[in-house]
Amino acid sequence: MQDFFSALALVLVIEGVLYAAFPTQMRNMVQRMSEFPDSILRGSGLLIAGLGVIAVWLIREFF
Repeated sequence: MQDFFSALALVLVIEGVLYAAFPTQMRNMVQRMSEFPDSILRGSGLLIAGLGVIAVWLIREFF
C-alpha cells in the first residue's frame, strides 16, 4: 500500500511541475481535451493506464 501512495504522490509532483513550468500550454491542452468525445478520452486513458501497469510490472520484474 505504501508503494501505491508513493506512486500517487509522484503523479501529483509531476503534474504540479508541469502546471508550474508551462501554465499557458497546460491550460490550452485542457481546453482542447474538453472538445474530444468521451470515447476518445476513455480509450486513451485505458491505453495509458495499461502501459503504466506494464511498466510497473517490467520494473518490478527486471530491476
